[in-house]
Amino acid sequence: MVRLSRRSAVAGGLAALGAGGLIGLRKADHGGDHDGYFRRLQAVLAQAGIAQPTLVVDKARLDGNIARLRHAVGAAHLPLRVVVKSLPCAALLDRVANGLGTRRFMVFNGATLATMLALRPDGDYLLGKPLPAALVAELYRSQGATALGQVQWLVDTPERIAAYATIARAQATRMKLSFEIDVGLHRGGFADPGALAEALKAALAAGCFDVAGLMGYDAHVAKLGNGNAAWADAQARYAAAIDTLAHVLPGNPRALTLNSAGSYTVMRHTRGTVANEVSVGSAFVKPNDFDIAENAALTPALFIATPVIKAGHALDLPGNSWLDRPLALADPNTQQAVYIFGGHWLADPVSPPGLQTSDLIGLSSNQQLLTGSWRVHLKPDDCVFLRPHQSEAVLLQFGDLAVYDNGGMTERWPVFAASA
Repeated sequence: MVRLSRRSAVAGGLAALGAGGLIGLRKADHGGDHDGYFRRLQAVLAQAGIAQPTLVVDKARLDGNIARLRHAVGAAHLPLRVVVKSLPCAALLDRVANGLGTRRFMVFNGATLATMLALRPDGDYLLGKPLPAALVAELYRSQGATALGQVQWLVDTPERIAAYATIARAQATRMKLSFEIDVGLHRGGFADPGALAEALKAALAAGCFDVAGLMGYDAHVAKLGNGNAAWADAQARYAAAIDTLAHVLPGNPRALTLNSAGSYTVMRHTRGTVANEVSVGSAFVKPNDFDIAENAALTPALFIATPVIKAGHALDLPGNSWLDRPLALADPNTQQAVYIFGGHWLADPVSPPGLQTSDLIGLSSNQQLLTGSWRVHLKPDDCVFLRPHQSEAVLLQFGDLAVYDNGGMTERWPVFAASA
């Protein structure tokens, strides 16, 4: 069987439609110029002499998001734990943590934990995922048991509890354990009260652990069509886990860490939750993966700014120039070819409006092709702005962050060293 390439399929489809069909299916022209915000941002970048792909943080927007989240979690009496992987920059983390008045952090790997221990030795740290035992052992060798005394290690299986017990005994120390529970995401963790009870009993019997609490991540709630039902189910699962704590452990389980949420669901938690703290990272800068109704009060505060290398020329497809005119008839947003400095990021063009990637050419990390209509007026050395899908996957790719504040580029904030 002969399989057509995507390019051949598109070409064949255009030929079959003909001019009349193309006009009938013609897309709207979304092109335009930078609005006032991005015109100012472009001018400020030029004044600062920044002429390569750069990640820009808008300090005023960041502060606005901090204030909105502080108000929301404060009204709900929910302490907030800052997710370090989503904001891997010391100055950015300081601004968020100080703005919230918190010293609680969630970390996801050994390198970041070591960095944070150096920056904030008095921090309260919760692992956001279970770490391999060999990595935990290395952290104890390199950091020492005293430095790790405020770390809650996440466990998800009886085998991991046993492996961590070996480490604790070798270090002659007690480890704090938090137990990952499955509240419906089905990514792992203890899935039912019986499994959790057995794990708690095994941890107590080991004699080298302190039970610190629970962690139940519920991002799936925001991604399912039955969000309210998924939320109710997640809360019921979490409540059952808290009941299990009460039956197995002495004391009040609500004195322990009962962590949940994330940028997708934090606002739901502020309206009532069985958890007693929430974790948030990405929402402070609001990448476009977090454009959900729950986060409507938050403002995007993070953009990739990259220079235009080539613009002002009609799209001229290599080897298929005959397609240029039919494509432009079907979609005026393919009329003009714009090549930018760099590319292939987890990001979408946001300004000027109407720019889009080309399915026919594909992605490039060197000179990304974007197409737009003739209503997009760009020339070489102008800027194109893109909005990241996520912060954690993008923040470590551009070097120091450029901080836009009060109409100027006031600071550069170094980011952490890259780590997996």
